[in-house]
Amino acid sequence: MSLSTVEERVRDTIGVRLFTVLAWVPERKALRRVHSSHPAEYPVGGEKTVEVAAGWLEKCITAQQPCFGPDRAAVREIFADHDLIEGLGCGSIINVPVIADGRTLGVLNILDAEGTYDDNAVVVAESLAPLAVSALLDLEKENR
Repeated sequence: MSLSTVEERVRDTIGVRLFTVLAWVPERKALRRVHSSHPAEYPVGGEKTVEVAAGWLEKCITAQQPCFGPDRAAVREIFADHDLIEGLGCGSIINVPVIADGRTLGVLNILDAEGTYDDNAVVVAESLAPLAVSALLDLEKENR
């Protein structure tokens, strides 16, 4: 399934204003953007290394747990680019790891207006993450 199709599924189920997919590059401890609903603001190919709160990588990548920021205050605590996020009208975020064979392949980043998401939306987002496995595995093979 393509990452555009994954985005459509997210939009149809829980809604989304900004959707990006980051591939985990373990040898560089970096996240590379491989899909973006807003390529002008968040271009494909961009990388994140230290732009997130210290515990975020541990939680999402290592522990393979979703990260939920229900409001702008939470988003501000986690992301250095919170001004751009807020400028796009986003104030609620769900980050869901994409996992295959026990290995973190990447993260779905799902953002919308403050208060849009709740714990149930996080559960739904987690159920959609496996849809991105084949696309992330294909990208991984291409970049070897």
